[in-house]
Amino acid sequence: MGGDPVDKDTSKILREAERQGFTVRQTTSQHPMVYQEGQFVTQFSGTPGDQRGLKNGIAALRRAGFKWPPK
Repeated sequence: MGGDPVDKDTSKILREAERQGFTVRQTTSQHPMVYQEGQFVTQFSGTPGDQRGLKNGIAALRRAGFKWPPK
C-alpha cells in the first residue's frame, strides 16, 4: 500500500485489513478496493471528505470478518 494518496484514517484501516489477511488494490483513479480470498468486499474513497463512506466501508469489512478497532 505504501505511498497511497488516501487520508490517514483510511490508511490506518487499510493497513489493519491487510494485517488481518485482506488484499488491498488501487484502482486507476486511486480508490482502494478491498478483497478477501479474491472476492470483492468494499471500495474506499481516495479523499477524506466522506465520513459516511468510511463508516460504510468499515461495516462491509466487519461483515467479512474484519475486527475493528483492533485489540
